[in-house]
Formats: sequence, structure tokens, C-alpha cells
Amino acid sequence: MKWEGQRQSDNVEDRRNDDDGGAGGGGFGVRRVGIGAVVLALVGAAVFHVNPLTVLGLLGGGAPASRTAAAPGARVVRQDSPEEERRVAFVKTVLADTEDVWKTIFLRIGIHYHDPMLVLFRGSTPTACGTGRSATGPFYCPADEKVYIDLAFYDTLRDRLGAPGDFAQAYVIAHEIGHHVQKVLGTFDKVDAARRHLDEAHSNALSVRLELQADCFAGVWANHAQRTKRVLEPGDIESALNAAAQIGDDTLQRHARGTVVPETFTHGTSAQRVHWFRVGFDSGEIDYCDTFRVRKP
Repeated sequence: MKWEGQRQSDNVEDRRNDDDGGAGGGGFGVRRVGIGAVVLALVGAAVFHVNPLTVLGLLGGGAPASRTAAAPGARVVRQDSPEEERRVAFVKTVLADTEDVWKTIFLRIGIHYHDPMLVLFRGSTPTACGTGRSATGPFYCPADEKVYIDLAFYDTLRDRLGAPGDFAQAYVIAHEIGHHVQKVLGTFDKVDAARRHLDEAHSNALSVRLELQADCFAGVWANHAQRTKRVLEPGDIESALNAAAQIGDDTLQRHARGTVVPETFTHGTSAQRVHWFRVGFDSGEIDYCDTFRVRKP
């Protein structure tokens, strides 16, 4: 992916040196969604429908980054490695491009688009949706309209989930921004309200459609990024499609438990995720991303 030397977003809040351990962060009833939460969204827990043991297995224990001892209340400043500095620059650049693309699209349809904030953190951090943790993977909190990411997830994406490459990483960000697009359009709140009146199976089915639409929106972004800046290199789309395939509910369940339970799906199958990213990329139009109208997304 050709990204170096392009504009970087200022809408990034860096909490990687914070040592509050994720304290605080009310609003635990507020729903979080994310491409990384698919790692968690396999079987249990009230908000994510997760089995924490699955996450521990995928993340090699899920332990937060080691912290340097310091006096109470002191701020520990770490020196970023060159790789970490490059990752931060990459995230800021991709975020800036999503801002440019979605502002242009929303201007065309006559709706004001406001940028979300992206928060970098290590280990855990307070959010308006409760304590965000690295084990969750990247996620979007609709209550504060922020995307949260621990950059260590990219190691998991590459090493544990088999999805290497810059464009696979860009897809992760674009998917989370896709949830913000849903929030601005009002889709997110409508789906969240509808889910409260449904049983678990039907609620999960709505979640799948929401996630697949975010995949489609990620494809729309990629289409416009390519048309305006020619960011793609050979193999980039395949990299994104591979990432989408590796985090399908069926693939993750098969790897984690050896069996697949469709009624517990919350993000969609590998084939569905690949299909909807491709729909967005091939069309470049958000109207093609209505996953709620098709009988089987």
C-alpha cells in the first residue's frame, strides 16, 4: 500500500503512556463493536457474547504490555521503536484518508460528516462504553464516537490470524470507521434499539448485518482511496480479502472449538465478509451496502 508521505490526521488521542490501567469508564451497558471484537464474539458474555478463553488462546495470554515502575500518579514516557513509530504514522495516514473520502461522499448526499477520534492505547483504557482492553481488539464506541486500538493487535492479525500486510491493517481501521459512518447515518442507533426487543438469535442476526455493512463501507473507502490517490499495490485487495476471511465467525469458531454454531454468529461468515467488502470496493457506492434489505447477507 502506498501511504508514506501523505497527510496524517490530527484526530488521534495517544494514551499509550497512560498508566491508569483502564480505571473508570462508566456506561458498561453501552455496546461496543469492532473488527477485533470478532475474536471475542464467539460464545459468551452479556455484551460481546464471548468466551474469554478463546481470546486468551488467540492473543497468547492477552497480557498487557509490561509497565515501567513509577511513583504513584507519575506518567511513564516510553521511547517508541522505529516499527512502532511507523505504525503510528500509518494509522494516522489511513485515518486521514478515511476523513477525506467520507467527507466527500457525505457532501455529495447532503449530510454533514464529522470526524471520529482514534485512540491509541496499551493494555486497557477507559471509554464511554466501559473499560476497553487489548484482548477485545480494535473497536468503535458509539457513546463517545471514538475508535480504540492497541497497535499490538496488528501482531495478532499477522501472526495468529494469518493476515499480514499494510492493506490488511488499513482494512481494520476502515471497518471501524465504517461503524462511525453508520452512527452518523443513524443506522447504528436504529439497529441498537431494535436489538433490545429481540431474543439472542435474532439480535445476533442484526449484529451480523451491521458488521457486514461496515465491511462494505470499508470497501467503499478502498475504492475511493484508489481512485483519488492510487494507493493500491499488487496483492493489496487480496490482503484485505484474506483478513476478512480470517476473521469470519465460522473460521474463528472452527479454529477455536472445532465446531461451528451459526446462531451465535455476530459478525458474519468468512464468505459473507469477503463478499460485502468486495461489493463496496467494486461499486464505490454506499447505496450498494444495504445489508438489511437482502434476505441473506
